[in-house]
Amino acid sequence: MEQLLAATDWEVIGLDSLTDYYSPELKRRNLETAQKSDRFSFVHADLNRIDLAGLVQSVDHVFHQAGQPGVRSSWGTEFDIYIDSNISATQKLLEASRSAELKSFVYASSSSIYGDARAYPTRETDVPSPLSPYGATKLAAEHLCSLYAANFGVPTVSLRYFTVYGPRQRPDMAFTRLVRSAIEGRPFDVYGDGSQIREFTHVSDIVRANILAATAGLPPGRVINLSGGSSVSLTEVIDVVQSIHGSPLNLRYRDSLPGDVKRTGGSTELAGKLLGWRPEIQLQEGLKSQYDWAMRSSN
Repeated sequence: MEQLLAATDWEVIGLDSLTDYYSPELKRRNLETAQKSDRFSFVHADLNRIDLAGLVQSVDHVFHQAGQPGVRSSWGTEFDIYIDSNISATQKLLEASRSAELKSFVYASSSSIYGDARAYPTRETDVPSPLSPYGATKLAAEHLCSLYAANFGVPTVSLRYFTVYGPRQRPDMAFTRLVRSAIEGRPFDVYGDGSQIREFTHVSDIVRANILAATAGLPPGRVINLSGGSSVSLTEVIDVVQSIHGSPLNLRYRDSLPGDVKRTGGSTELAGKLLGWRPEIQLQEGLKSQYDWAMRSSN
């Protein structure tokens, strides 16, 4: 949020329901710096239950980052939460945007929609085939964005994020658990043999891409990959963190989990063409920023 405020002169309204998927108190702490700005205000509400029409009518840009995260927990009895938070909330926000004079509606999609893609680097034209209920709900919401763009001219652009990391990453994400394990000396669980490959994208590059997408004047309904250029295995990531930390980590190997894909990696050719965007933060620098943040927040 601070990067958005620093890069623009916009007045920003943040909306979050502060669910207990992870600590609401941690989420409130993450808001503290932004709330010191007189250009930021916060609304504590659920997209499915607030009067969105009144809120959206007053804005130029919508950044739809809300949703229920997590591949592993999307199986079984919790799936209704994913329908509610990822699909229904998106539909309600799009419906409210129909009558608004928006300049942009930027939706945070996910590389999870590709599943185990047939080609790398994966292009936006490759057929999606999600391997998890989470990925299926993100794809459904992306399709809703395209439908509202085609039928009502809502100026949507869907940005397919490839494994976002960096300061303030969710506590259940692998990089946060990894650096916390290093700092606190706790075991780190490796699911599978560590050979799974991900394309990692630093959060500052993601924020910059969102601003570019909002201001590029794109035709409604575009879909764009945001892939960070750091396509490495989990084993290689562990080696980098051990190098930054200066000592070996305590690793515990577990069985692979359903829905975890073997590899991700996206083409950013379209992002370069349409947005003039390319990733700037490489993995070593990005992991150092996350490690330093974890050190500060643990003191």
